[in-house]
Amino acid sequence: MNKPAELILLGALGLGCLLPQGCATQSGSVGGDEYAEEQIDEPRIKHIPPPEYSINASRPRPSRAELSALNATGLPAGALSDVLFDFDEAILRRDALPVLEANARRLMDDGVSRLTLEGRGDEIGTSAYNLVLGERRAKSVKSYLQELGLSVQLRTTTYGKDRPLCFKHSEACMQKNRSVHFVVKD
Repeated sequence: MNKPAELILLGALGLGCLLPQGCATQSGSVGGDEYAEEQIDEPRIKHIPPPEYSINASRPRPSRAELSALNATGLPAGALSDVLFDFDEAILRRDALPVLEANARRLMDDGVSRLTLEGRGDEIGTSAYNLVLGERRAKSVKSYLQELGLSVQLRTTTYGKDRPLCFKHSEACMQKNRSVHFVVKD
């Protein structure tokens, strides 16, 4: 036999041996007519901050009294503070409770009758994931406001990461986008 024909024959045999094994492992079958259900576990999204910024984890969170003082004196009249959330969370943070209480007092004092809560997410993750997360955040805020006895018409909406409040690529900006924003509809 000549050399080129031998090489072609060996290559075809090698490919023939590899092909069925490769297909079986990719399809998830174990052989023959047996079928196994393939399950893919999606890992949680990991937060990796931008490399040019460092996060100071040792920074203490402000106390309830400090937050109340800030809300009482640090905002212009009529302004409502956004409620911030931790990365990949829809549970209200401890420092969000006094912000919500101050917003509720301000809404009652101003006689607001309709309010939209806009849930948002940061730039990490897919648009679909952040839309769901933003909705969960807005519903969490709505539930707490109702527990406080706020008697206004509350509507929730979500913008996910598609309508950010801050456009910079920094940790501080991403934190601002992990929020629920209050919009008065009177």
